Amino acid sequence: MSHITTRLGPPPIDPPNARRSPAARHKGPGGPPSLRLADIGVQVSKRLGETPGVQKLPISKMDLFVRPDFLSAAECDGLIAMIDQDAQPSALFSDGGDRAFRTSYSCNVDRWDARVLEIDTRICALTGIDPRHGETIQGQRYEVGQQFKGHHDFFHVSQSYWADMEARGGQRSWTVMIYLNQPAQGGETHFANAGVTIAPRVGLLLAWNNCGADGAPNLDTMHAGLPVIAGTKYIVTKWYRERLWV
Repeated sequence: MSHITTRLGPPPIDPPNARRSPAARHKGPGGPPSLRLADIGVQVSKRLGETPGVQKLPISKMDLFVRPDFLSAAECDGLIAMIDQDAQPSALFSDGGDRAFRTSYSCNVDRWDARVLEIDTRICALTGIDPRHGETIQGQRYEVGQQFKGHHDFFHVSQSYWADMEARGGQRSWTVMIYLNQPAQGGETHFANAGVTIAPRVGLLLAWNNCGADGAPNLDTMHAGLPVIAGTKYIVTKWYRERLWV
């Protein structure tokens, strides 16, 4: 696939103030190993690996899968219209205040809209994860110069938001992201530690395990949405929790 490259990237950037406190240092920034998360990782990886049209990228540091043309151009256009209607400046799970860290626009799409519900159902069927573990699909728009610097999708347990997130389903297990369009230039997704850069393509789905084989959050899943140089970039993202999401 010509839109996927493997190369060494810049050093990873931690989210603002995501340093570990002394009390959390022994168990890693995202928490200790988890049998539940380890089992979810095995089950989903097996399912994706056996699904026609899905490719596992040949990298050792994380489980990352791609599925071209998961959404049609018409489905992508419909989601883009929803994002344009409701998008607001993106929020950031962090105790810091670096406004340049994530500069996109985003919104949760209406999960009960018939079109969204059908797409959501297909994503859950692809991964095999109970839909009740899935967060609402989030739409994101990146204009020229906008980006999301290197970050993890898993939650850092030393941050003040963790108590609320733990009560609402716990740690994030898998991420599914779909490109809705192809900007004229830029907007790639860069996994620095894994040495992979993926260029946006209409309908291309990425799925990755945010944890390692032991169920502990995997630091090598750090990724960045590189700045858009020309045009506009649209994506949707769905995150799954280790328990029922509430």
